[in-house]
Amino acid sequence: MHNDGKVVPINRAHATPSPLARLPVVLLQVRDKAAQQLQQGLQDLFDNADDTLFEMADKARSNVDHHIFFEAMRDLRLKRKNFERVFMERLFDAFASLGRAGRNEPQLVPVVSYDSAPGTSRDDQEKAVALEAMLGRVRHRDGLALGQLTSRLSALLGNRLDDRENPLGPALLCDFFLRAGRSLGVEIRVKLIMLKLFEKYVLSDADQLYGEANQLLVATGVLPELKAGPSRRPGVRAAPDGQREEALPTADQPLDENGQQAFAALQALLTVVRGSVAPTLEACAEPVPISTRDLLRLLSHLQQYVPEPEAEDDFDLRNQLEQLLTRVSVKSGKSRVVEGADEDVINLIAMLFEFILNDRSVPDTFKALIGRLQIPMLKVALLDKGFFNHASHPARRLLNEIAATVMGWSPREDYRRDTLYLRIEQVVQRLLNEFVEDPAIFSLLLTEFSAFTADERRRSDLLEQHTRDTEEARLQTEAVRQRVADVLNRRLLGKVLPCSVVQFVQQAWSQVLLLAHLKHGEQSVQWQAGLRTLDELIWSVGLQQDADAGRDLLKQLPGLLKALRDGLTSAAFDPFSTREFFVRLQALHIQAPDGADGLIEVREPFVFSAVSAEPVADLPENDPGLFQARLLRVGSWVVFDENAASVLRCKLATIMEPSSAYIFVSRTGLKVLEKSRSQLAHAFKRGALHTLEDGPLFERALTAVLGKLRQLNRGK
Repeated sequence: MHNDGKVVPINRAHATPSPLARLPVVLLQVRDKAAQQLQQGLQDLFDNADDTLFEMADKARSNVDHHIFFEAMRDLRLKRKNFERVFMERLFDAFASLGRAGRNEPQLVPVVSYDSAPGTSRDDQEKAVALEAMLGRVRHRDGLALGQLTSRLSALLGNRLDDRENPLGPALLCDFFLRAGRSLGVEIRVKLIMLKLFEKYVLSDADQLYGEANQLLVATGVLPELKAGPSRRPGVRAAPDGQREEALPTADQPLDENGQQAFAALQALLTVVRGSVAPTLEACAEPVPISTRDLLRLLSHLQQYVPEPEAEDDFDLRNQLEQLLTRVSVKSGKSRVVEGADEDVINLIAMLFEFILNDRSVPDTFKALIGRLQIPMLKVALLDKGFFNHASHPARRLLNEIAATVMGWSPREDYRRDTLYLRIEQVVQRLLNEFVEDPAIFSLLLTEFSAFTADERRRSDLLEQHTRDTEEARLQTEAVRQRVADVLNRRLLGKVLPCSVVQFVQQAWSQVLLLAHLKHGEQSVQWQAGLRTLDELIWSVGLQQDADAGRDLLKQLPGLLKALRDGLTSAAFDPFSTREFFVRLQALHIQAPDGADGLIEVREPFVFSAVSAEPVADLPENDPGLFQARLLRVGSWVVFDENAASVLRCKLATIMEPSSAYIFVSRTGLKVLEKSRSQLAHAFKRGALHTLEDGPLFERALTAVLGKLRQLNRGK
């Protein structure tokens, strides 16, 4: 049985119910506090595992290694939640076992030493060496705090424990990690990488783990006389590799020249919506326009009170400005209003963001975040009217870059931990905190964010190419499988053969032929030899009534048996699994088939087992849904929205002919969906599939707003 860490029973007796009920309250507090930190550490581990494995794949010197690391990335993503769940279950079970300590009840504790036993594999030896080194580093660095925690637990429970039995000790934490990782189908190199990440993101913060646990116990009077040793500064993670995070590159880009003439043309259209920003006062003195400089100050004030993305109240910029103008007017005794040109800018920005926040290409999760950019964008437009005329304006480019990057983002529950969300949130917050009147910050943030997205695109392009290569290989394999099935059916259908021979050909020799074709091709010696052996096998079991042919069989039998065994070996079949067939084959060559292995007529065609496709009704060639499906092009972004709980954004990576299989990938380049053209057509028809416009968001918004303004002007 597979075992990542040796486990030995301490006592043998029947467990009694509710072990948690016996644990002191302070110990439950220690457990819950530690669980929070360990959960955070595991999340950091998995958040960074993707980057680490990608770098390994990028540096791989062979296609095999390249594939191994990419498959490991996929496996980790699929099994992450289960991994974290099992780890936390093991942690809670270990604390529960403390309630049984000293009561003659069974506990399972890993042996401290992970030295490999004689006869273990090389992989196990490598893992044992890595584990022993990790445990040694933790003991050397945090041994004092760990020892004090173990002593306090012993005093609290009235039972002497050692560090191995401490649920927060490195031995048990490693054991939890190894057990949680048993579901991962990864090779030893990936396991060692995961162990290194476990040390970096979990064990490196053990001093904080032990420090907080000791503080809780001391606060309740458990061995307060034990003096704590020096510790690292809280919040500073150890960096065993001596690596430091590199600063992102920065660069300033000049703003475009003012586009007053172009803005004047816009103003002619905006007259129809003027009067929407004014103080709510009774008509009195002549209105006094507020200067652009003072308006910018009011906006900078409002900028500090833009609600967080999670806030339920909508932030209406024009309404907020009206309230501010009212307060200023009351305080000054004058009716302060916004100048006509500035109001036009306010209305135009408000209409642009109204389009942006209703655009399907922007995921709902990011709309509130992008909506917080409204005041910074308004201030830029007030400072520089060329903002509306120049597509190369850094503020516009920043907005477009953000929108283009989030378009392929699919909803997730823990979006607040998503790297992309955090990066965009950082950009938005910096603008709200730092942008007063110097628009150079947009150039700076654009450069930084573009560097981030360029790196993401490089990674996703590489993964997407890997996905296409994998799918092409799969298609080739399917074609070969069909070729092998055709070969077998031509030789078996309609023939009367022993049941065991038919089963052997369909279950075992089909794999021999498949691998021979995939590895060497149809013109190869290996493929031809496999067919010849198949023909000789079928011929050999039909000779019981032919004495002359039987004598020929005796001459050819040794060669046939050797060819069969060589073929099975080439396909990595276990000799023990095929022993029964050769026993039966020997009997068939000596006598006619008996009742246990009677003759059957092969009537059903042989097919390789495959996942059946979702059945769909045929559609006429002129069906609108099929027309929409045919319009999809590689690189198109779509959203599958079957229901509120299942929304998937993905990109068409390739169309596999002749089956017309559409392969879709996520923003990261990994395959997430495969649909036939008919399935896509039906999804279009029922409204579950929509294409996303991938043009620059600001330009699309401006075009839509101008169209709306022209329509309003025509209706006057």
